Amino acid sequence: MAKPPLQTAAILLLLLVAAALWLQTADAASGFCSGKCSVRCGRARGACMRSCGLCCEECNCVPTGPARGGNECPCYRDMLTAGPRKRPKCP
Repeated sequence: MAKPPLQTAAILLLLLVAAALWLQTADAASGFCSGKCSVRCGRARGACMRSCGLCCEECNCVPTGPARGGNECPCYRDMLTAGPRKRPKCP
């Protein structure tokens, strides 16, 4: 049975609104992380910013204290690399 055109249009509109809200939330998180990681990485950009950005996106936080220190963000602090030699993943 075919759906009425009005019902199909309403569903499409809801999907578009949901997608727009999701993209807006992702942009806000990225802005938060880039600001926090700029402070954390200082002048050491490049790899530090990439790693910090990935860790921040997953943990939703970046420690303010010295490297490997600070208890305010244990997810970031305790994240390890994959493989047999586990090392800290986040700068």
